[in-house]
Amino acid sequence: MISRFCRPAVWTAISAAMLAFAAPAWSAMPAQPTLEVTTLQGKAFDLAAQRGKWVIVNFWATWCVPCIKEMPDISRFVAAHKNVTAIGLAYEDSAPADIEAFLAKRPVVYPIAQVTLDKPLKDFDQPRGLPTTYLIGPDGKVVKHIVGPVTEASLAALIGQP
Repeated sequence: MISRFCRPAVWTAISAAMLAFAAPAWSAMPAQPTLEVTTLQGKAFDLAAQRGKWVIVNFWATWCVPCIKEMPDISRFVAAHKNVTAIGLAYEDSAPADIEAFLAKRPVVYPIAQVTLDKPLKDFDQPRGLPTTYLIGPDGKVVKHIVGPVTEASLAALIGQP
């Protein structure tokens, strides 16, 4: 005899309920998010000012091994594509001087700002894992949300450029 809990219809209903419950956390982000941060160098970065370009918004941390591995790929991709820019968001409570010391050893070509855990960004969900990357299209809309590392090849495939 098959238990009533093993029936596909029951599991479909349970799965749908779980997705409906979890959806607000993932769908709270607007299609055209705003992002205004001050970089570690004291310069303003405004996502709206980047319209017309692809923007890679990358959440990372100094202790995150996959983050460290992907940073050179993002740098090379941005350097090779004039219509692509990036902003790195150091998602940690370390002192800014510690993040700057880390970057002195592992430089990138894009600006870095710090986002502390107690002051999350208004239009971006708190990362559920690091690295987390949002690909913003030239129209300012979110094209892709990626949890896990990106590479030059994966960025090229998403943006459609070699």
